[in-house]
Amino acid sequence: MSFLTKTVTIKKPLGEVFEKATDFTNSPEIMDTVTDVEILTEGPVREGYKFKETRLIRGRKASSVIEVTKFEENKKYAVRSAQHGIDLRYHYSFIETSEGTRVDFKGELYTEGLRNKLMKPLIKKIIKKEDQDHLEHMKKFIETSA
Repeated sequence: MSFLTKTVTIKKPLGEVFEKATDFTNSPEIMDTVTDVEILTEGPVREGYKFKETRLIRGRKASSVIEVTKFEENKKYAVRSAQHGIDLRYHYSFIETSEGTRVDFKGELYTEGLRNKLMKPLIKKIIKKEDQDHLEHMKKFIETSA
């Protein structure tokens, strides 16, 4: 079930946008709270590819392993982070337009356990605060990079 959706048009060609969006070492430039990314899988991005992302959340560092669950080059990809009964899934699709590249984003949150189910509204609020503007940051980063 989607709790976060966003669409943005980036004034760059599809291939360039997709390449920069799937270079996860760019995450600190795109996501406000991401401070570090460690690539865990060698080789090109593909389904099963993993990286560790560290964020600064409310003054504390928190790391999670993120896995690419879908990957169609220059079309779409999805990532998933599941830990402590919180399963967060982000889906991105890329479409070439006359203005550049349209990026559609959808975020889904699933919880396990009574505590997480009760805390789900708060968890959604925190995630929205952290990530709701990341497509705008992606747009700015890609449009201003060489």
